[in-house]
Amino acid sequence: MKLTLSWLAEHLETSATLPEIVETLTRIGLEVEAVEDPGQKLAPYRVAFVREAVQHPNADRLRVCTVDLGQGETVQVVCGAPNARAGMKSVFAPPGTYIPGKNITLGVGNIRGVESAGMLCSAAELEISDDHEGIIDLPADAPVGAPYAAYAGLGDPVIEINLTPNRPDCTSIHGIARDLAAAGLGVLRDRPRPAVKGEYECPVRVVRDLPGEEHLCPAFALRLVRGVRNGPSPAWMQKRLRAIGLRPINALVDITNYVTFDRGRPLHVFDAAKVAGDLVVRRARAGESLLALDGRSYALDDGMVVIADANGPESLAGIMGGEHSGCDETTTDVLIESALWDPLNIAQTGRRLGIVTDARYRFERGVDPNETLPGLEEATRLVMDLCGGEPSKTILAGEIPDTSRVIDFPYSEVARLTGLEIAQAEAKVILAELGFHVSGTGERAKVLPPSWRPDIEGKADLVEEIVRIAGLDRVAATPLPRLHGVARPVLTTLQKRTRLAKRTLAARGLLEAVTWSFIEKTDALLFGGGADALALANPIASDMSDMRPSLLPGLMRAAQRNADRGFADVALFEVGQCFADDTPQGQTMRAAALRRGSARLEGVGRHWAGGGQTVDVFDAKADAMALLSALGIPTGGLQVVAGGPDFLHPGRSGRLQFGPKTVIGHFGEIHPAILKAMDVKGPLVAFEIVLDALPEPKAKPTKNKPKLDRVDLQPLTRDFAFLVDRSVAAGDILRAVQGADRTLVVDAQVFDVYEGERIEAGRKSVAVAVTLQPREKTLTDAEIEAVADKIVADVAKKTGATLRG
Repeated sequence: MKLTLSWLAEHLETSATLPEIVETLTRIGLEVEAVEDPGQKLAPYRVAFVREAVQHPNADRLRVCTVDLGQGETVQVVCGAPNARAGMKSVFAPPGTYIPGKNITLGVGNIRGVESAGMLCSAAELEISDDHEGIIDLPADAPVGAPYAAYAGLGDPVIEINLTPNRPDCTSIHGIARDLAAAGLGVLRDRPRPAVKGEYECPVRVVRDLPGEEHLCPAFALRLVRGVRNGPSPAWMQKRLRAIGLRPINALVDITNYVTFDRGRPLHVFDAAKVAGDLVVRRARAGESLLALDGRSYALDDGMVVIADANGPESLAGIMGGEHSGCDETTTDVLIESALWDPLNIAQTGRRLGIVTDARYRFERGVDPNETLPGLEEATRLVMDLCGGEPSKTILAGEIPDTSRVIDFPYSEVARLTGLEIAQAEAKVILAELGFHVSGTGERAKVLPPSWRPDIEGKADLVEEIVRIAGLDRVAATPLPRLHGVARPVLTTLQKRTRLAKRTLAARGLLEAVTWSFIEKTDALLFGGGADALALANPIASDMSDMRPSLLPGLMRAAQRNADRGFADVALFEVGQCFADDTPQGQTMRAAALRRGSARLEGVGRHWAGGGQTVDVFDAKADAMALLSALGIPTGGLQVVAGGPDFLHPGRSGRLQFGPKTVIGHFGEIHPAILKAMDVKGPLVAFEIVLDALPEPKAKPTKNKPKLDRVDLQPLTRDFAFLVDRSVAAGDILRAVQGADRTLVVDAQVFDVYEGERIEAGRKSVAVAVTLQPREKTLTDAEIEAVADKIVADVAKKTGATLRG
């Protein structure tokens, strides 16, 4: 929402400075995003007098001008404007000035052999209008040497406010002035707006063809003004509209835009000569389309409401008019419409068609219903003042809805909810200044919210209004009472694991990504989702239609975007929610990580000394196991089962589980078919762990850390080479080794796998390095041999292995 300081002054009598107004707006909840002072931007420009304009010696269309800048200072300027002449006054920009319309900074130039020190400017070059036919031609009484912005009245600051959706009353300058007046910054100028007497019956009827759905258009007011002369709007109106970013079109259209911002009342005007028959408010029909005022044609459906005549839709209700019935310089009879529309329907239609207009912005937030007829009267008066004409009587289809509601308000709620003690008299004055009707005496009051505040629903809303105007700075800072003893932990196990998972994965060189919780339906189907229950009813974009069943689609898309921009070797992780169905139990917290290209833990990219090896399934497994270890999950009973979900490569993936019914995650290489379907290039390896599925930690008798257990005896390592069938997993061999003697065996690692010569077909050799750590005494050769024999026996019993000779 934009407004100018001078426009605000028409609604607020105040002596406050611009900084005071800006500070007060933010303090009362109307956050100021930006303040633009055109006077600063146009500060270098001066009023200048052209003493002489002679033909350029080397160019037919250029003139060499001698320009007087006042106080006897003259400069030479080469000018190509057709209206440049001796004796005129114009606007001069000296060297070093930035010209916004041309996006250049001036310097002293040489044009066809003649020096030019500066520039005489057109209105388009200063971006104050679209006129670029010639340089600005100022009146003869313009003071030479004066700042042009001050002379032309272009130094009016523009304030931009970031409105929250619950403040439709402040989509008007009058509403903003009301808030400032309530905050003590001045007096609200609420000028009377008497009705304009109609001279005849309106010949066009309005029919609301919405059986059972009258709420889509509760009221529709219309009147005809005939005999108008439509042309450019006056300079004061054009200047105000341009200042807030609107392009003046013609007087009739500019009036509707002016009233929209001035009073928050969107209007629409039809050229009556282009309307065939009566106006009908109805739902659009399948196959209908509308060529709108923005020059685009929109396909309509029966979820949208239109204003139609005998020829079809003439306007998209509450959003944008049609080009066919638009007003131009030939318009002599104009129909002015002021209607009420359903906010939800307006928002859905605008979202579906991708149309954002000032009318939609207001209607979807809730327009003051009691402004329907006064807004029409004000527009009629402006039309008559600027374009002439004779008005008809107003017709009203439907009725203005009664939005009155009384709230029983105990003044003690202010202190109870905010801790701020405010006197009843002050609270009552604040509410009254904001337009609330307050009655009753004593500790309770009956409060009637004004029609322009649909957001006020209960006592807490009234407290908010009182406190924001009184000032949040008046709420005293009160420290929380000190607790006796040690406070109990407030984080749940899942919250702790979520934080620790992020720190652990970041420590492994992975970068955190935060992707959308909703993805494209085709992606959801690839990863086991896409159920109708998880489809969004109102997605913000077509490629964000379904809740994600997995974190991996978002990470894969992010990795590909990085690769497209030259960062092929990326390692990403995310911790977030996934959705199996629309129940609370179907929502899980997961941790996932993805590595691409050569983004291994040891390093990324190519190197003269080696490296550059692409990631594989074991990189993903290492990340997953490191995370489980950091989370304190005992991995002794963890089963790593070959295979995984369909989106992982069947021969290069694994499933992590504590038994077949307690699957906690999976890891592996992304299936080539999935990469092709998503147009993502590999290699990609990833893991995903469901944090909710992890077992709860065992209760400990004490939170003290155990004492450091250091062993003075030297460990020893023995290597074993086992011959097993090719189908035997190395993990099974390692578990058998570790189970042989859990006291002495502290580590077991596979360091070689061999198939080929001297190994019979269908079998393989798996070499394992076993570390033994004695604790009480040095092991004798006999004791070592006994442990080795037990290891061989246990591996043979559990896997069918034999010791390789």
